[in-house]
Amino acid sequence: MVKVFFSYSHRDESLRDELEVHLSALKRQDIIDTWHDRRIGSGKEFDSEISQNLEDANIILLLVSPYFIASDYCYDVEMTRALEKHKERTARVIPVILHPCDWHRLPFGKLLATPKDGKAVSKHPNQHDAFLEITLAIRQAVEELNPQLSSTGNQSVSQINKIQTKKIVSDVRSSNLRIKKTFSEREKDKFEREAFEYMSNFFEGSLQELQVRNAEIETEFILIDANNFTAKAYTNGTLVSNCKIGLDGGRNYFGGIAYSSGRNNGINESLKVDEDGYKLFLKPAGFSSFGSNDEEKLSKEGASEFY
Repeated sequence: MVKVFFSYSHRDESLRDELEVHLSALKRQDIIDTWHDRRIGSGKEFDSEISQNLEDANIILLLVSPYFIASDYCYDVEMTRALEKHKERTARVIPVILHPCDWHRLPFGKLLATPKDGKAVSKHPNQHDAFLEITLAIRQAVEELNPQLSSTGNQSVSQINKIQTKKIVSDVRSSNLRIKKTFSEREKDKFEREAFEYMSNFFEGSLQELQVRNAEIETEFILIDANNFTAKAYTNGTLVSNCKIGLDGGRNYFGGIAYSSGRNNGINESLKVDEDGYKLFLKPAGFSSFGSNDEEKLSKEGASEFY
């Protein structure tokens, strides 16, 4: 089994968690075992635990972001030792680009990064696509380090039986374990900002792909400022679709994330943050021009598809 070590900033913990979910197939096949500092038990010494697990690692993932680069511990301690192990060929270092940042000229900049072409996870319209690329890159690295783990066909009968018969008692539980909570204004504002930034990336990526797939179509995405962007599509030079999307932040009656058709200066629809005691979501105002269902509870991706 190959041991995978996560070097990351705690500011990126949610993306690390999502990546670990995508690595579940490799873990269920007993191909990899993952470790990060949240696994340190109570009463254990922080630095020594990290150091020991870093030394034991076969693959070291550098989860690169502005926060990772700014962290003295990530950069000066973990990254430095990781690159030494890479040079010694006692471990494979894989930079995983989470957010756009100036990383190409840093010490790990010459290593092949993932996702493809170093496109940050947060810049993908659907982040599951990015995590799949990362998972496959890790699988490839594992196969290069230990070809015997490349498929269950190379495992012994006892290993296969262990996988097939393994039963984890903690998996037998209720699926309804949620409890209601009160969301703060800060949490709602943060969710709204993140939803708008996701939507901006979603539109930019979708327009680029639309143009690549259709020779007769040209697209234009303009990020006007931190709160507004426009999107246009032309067919054979004729404008066929045009909109502006803005984060209002409560400056007018509608608030939320507003959609305006390029043909007028009014608002055609608005999405506002709401909650049901369990999660935050975006809810359409239900303007007649969109024909939306005011009972919809839209995720960030769902809201982007809706617009």
